[in-house]
Amino acid sequence: QVRLVESGGGLVQAGGSLRLSCAASGIIFSISAVGWYRQGPGNQREWVADISSVGTTSYRASVKGRFTIYRDNAKNTVYLQMNSLKPEDTAVYYCNTMPLRSAYWGQGTQVTVSS
Repeated sequence: QVRLVESGGGLVQAGGSLRLSCAASGIIFSISAVGWYRQGPGNQREWVADISSVGTTSYRASVKGRFTIYRDNAKNTVYLQMNSLKPEDTAVYYCNTMPLRSAYWGQGTQVTVSS
């Protein structure tokens, strides 16, 4: 059974930083593309960034230059380093494989950025 567990969220002031973790069990992350997604208040879930099995990364325009996605295959974990956070980054952040697997959605981790 595949399980993805997000952690690392919290409350931070604008301009601050957080590092999110996505720890996987039941799946070998190193051979999977993995993405981070978020759902803000009243919004639909949106793609934030992804990393391929060979380390190629992509970012949505609003986070490019501020967020960095990377992986530690030894720990079967993918991270999202978030710097220069803005209030509009406030959301519940989730990870999933790419392509998405509905069964893999976890509970997410809340990120709240105060102005």
